Amino acid sequence: MRQTSALVETVTSFDRQDAKADSETLSVLARTRIPDDVAMLRTAAELTRDINTARPSIYWTDFLASTAVGYLALYGAITLAAGWAIVAGLVAILALYRAGSFIHELTHIKHSNVPGFRFGWNLLIGVPMLVPSFMYEGVHTLHHARTRYGTAEDPEYLPLALMKPWTLPVFVIASILAPVAMLFRYGVLTPLSLLFPKLRKIVTERYSGLQINPAFRRRAPEGELKHQWFWQEAVCSIWAISLVTLVATHVVAWHAFAVGLGVASAVMLLNQIRTLVAHLWENEGQPMTVTAQYLDSVNVPPPSLLPALWAPVGLRYHALHHLLPSLPYHSLAEAHRRVSAAVVPESPYHKGNYAGLPGLVARLAASTMRDKSAR
Repeated sequence: MRQTSALVETVTSFDRQDAKADSETLSVLARTRIPDDVAMLRTAAELTRDINTARPSIYWTDFLASTAVGYLALYGAITLAAGWAIVAGLVAILALYRAGSFIHELTHIKHSNVPGFRFGWNLLIGVPMLVPSFMYEGVHTLHHARTRYGTAEDPEYLPLALMKPWTLPVFVIASILAPVAMLFRYGVLTPLSLLFPKLRKIVTERYSGLQINPAFRRRAPEGELKHQWFWQEAVCSIWAISLVTLVATHVVAWHAFAVGLGVASAVMLLNQIRTLVAHLWENEGQPMTVTAQYLDSVNVPPPSLLPALWAPVGLRYHALHHLLPSLPYHSLAEAHRRVSAAVVPESPYHKGNYAGLPGLVARLAASTMRDKSAR
């Protein structure tokens, strides 16, 4: 779930000036000119052909269990005494975050392989949390386009490593307000945009995608996506208006609403932190080869344990995912094991693996503080 178009639009108009071409900058530029490692690409493709099909039983079991645990824990966070409520709240955050992360799978799987999964996900997570799948479908695939990755036409990329230090905390903190922004988007902007065509164009282009690039403008939907967009947005609008009305009329207690909003904000915050370390963010607009895209992306494989919580549903293998976008999440661990064992020690594949969150955050923060006087 990369977050959030409306908020990021207002806080990421960062002032970026050309930096001096010191050795670090030259290293970053060199990364964009890396030729494709044909042996690595071929090995990854050949070794994973037999595990390239999504397994419905795994998808449904994992998703439904995560959703059930998440909502039960949310109920506990609302109703239990203070100490236990905090524990329940933490469980709710992690479980709903995992359930929500399946939106990433929806953009890559063949829907015929997991029948009904998109509808089920939207019914249980997308609509209740106001992040319907149309906001990711048709957007995320552009991030994987060979000629778009890391460029101004990539909706999910900003050269964060080359920006000023204050951009990182703003980037992360903005996500906390995402649930409120989504309530406004669906409860106010959706019905108003039906009356005013110019507003509808703005809503479609700028506030209908889970993107982080404020310069990206989304095109109007076509075909099947247009149908999905219509019903998902309509139901989300009804839900947002109904929820606000129920709270305003005291049918839903303010305490319950505040706890739910807090859990949703924490889910968005956790996802934004994960997004912060999904890439190295070192490209400043140049097209990149697949190998260069891989090296600008991040794997956090075992023996690290915590990534299973903050990068669930295969997101800990994000670099590998950029090599094999159609590989289902439940096959990524085995694919990583196979490819790691097959490629030579000098292969670029090994350079995409990192130990954990703290080191990645420190690296990114250090990059933003480098040569500040020249920015």
